[in-house]
Amino acid sequence: MAVLALVSLTARAENAELTSLRVERSEEGLFLTARIRFDLSPVVEDALRKGIPIHFVADADILRERWYWYDREVVSAQRYMRVAYQPLTRRWRLNTSSEPIANVGLGMSLGQNYDSLEEVIGAVQRIARWKIANASDVESDGRYMLRFRYRLDASQLPRTLQIGSVGHSDWVMSVERRIDLTPELAR
Repeated sequence: MAVLALVSLTARAENAELTSLRVERSEEGLFLTARIRFDLSPVVEDALRKGIPIHFVADADILRERWYWYDREVVSAQRYMRVAYQPLTRRWRLNTSSEPIANVGLGMSLGQNYDSLEEVIGAVQRIARWKIANASDVESDGRYMLRFRYRLDASQLPRTLQIGSVGHSDWVMSVERRIDLTPELAR
């Protein structure tokens, strides 16, 4: 297993920081591991405690550089996370899926329960060995870039909160990083 890229420098953007980002290549594919640090604003934390689910989205795009046109997107992977408080059981629920999680149904998602808000946010802040591409998707002869984005998805809020959250920095949380995968793919 070859470690493709390791970024331990902190990337800051809009009240979040990417403390580590690593891509590993194995026979099964490319795997991304990341750690994002952020603090929830009091408004978002209050909404969570009142039972309003909050959604987070992680995007990983692998781009192949081309000299004659824009970079070509080779692979695009998304991870959707939904955090909700269950008042009857006084537990926190985290659903994770590769498809958008609708409020009407959870579809195909992995569900986990936590005892405290700190525990569930700690789980949301860690991404471990997320498969973002098959090994055959990325060839060793090209120049590739990884674009990683992580954000709070305010578009999944109930409509009344979406109207009130427009332009409020309390509902904005995102971080983005681009890294060059080419030197590590050649190894």
